[in-house]
Amino acid sequence: MLDQLVPSVLSDSSEGLDSLQIKRVLETALLTTQEPLSIVELKRLFENQFGTSQLNQYLEEMQAQWSASGIELVNIAGGWRFQSKMEMQEFLDRLSPQKPPRYSRAVLETLAIIAYRQPVTRGDIEDIRGVTVSGGILKTLIARDWIDEIGHRDVPGRPALFATTKQFLNDLNLRSLGELPPLEELGSLIESEKVDSDDESTETSETPAVSG
Repeated sequence: MLDQLVPSVLSDSSEGLDSLQIKRVLETALLTTQEPLSIVELKRLFENQFGTSQLNQYLEEMQAQWSASGIELVNIAGGWRFQSKMEMQEFLDRLSPQKPPRYSRAVLETLAIIAYRQPVTRGDIEDIRGVTVSGGILKTLIARDWIDEIGHRDVPGRPALFATTKQFLNDLNLRSLGELPPLEELGSLIESEKVDSDDESTETSETPAVSG
């Protein structure tokens, strides 16, 4: 698909392209795809004739060129993408109104424990929160593609280990877990995301955890 994004006015080879043409190709690819594009994918646009540092330089120049507009070019865990700036969202919502996501305290607390303590088991989460974790909470986070089961702890019963996903970082505009905000800011950061929340975030029924 990426091969189809290169403007037809350019030659089949990337040899001889000037910086303006290179950025034109990058811009076209990034503006016409919905998912972030990694450097590896962007290299394919030029038949791998440019290195990582070269492409990053062009992308950073493009960041600066778009900085005064309502759209920004960002580098997140999944790669590079264009997105609207936060201050534009209230206007875009008038075209396609979206209900802000409503996450229960239980969902946010569970996600925070996984994000900051990963990998963790369901039992770990219950020990920290002091209540039994509803299966619906974990299903909600898995359905959002914010957490995933990454293995099993080598103890009796082999409980599943959970960790956050690359999509979790992408949705929060982060490149790595090292960029996670202070714990007390995570809830407001998540609730600023415009994702379709339906009913799955209204999980509220919990019971005190029974320690073994």
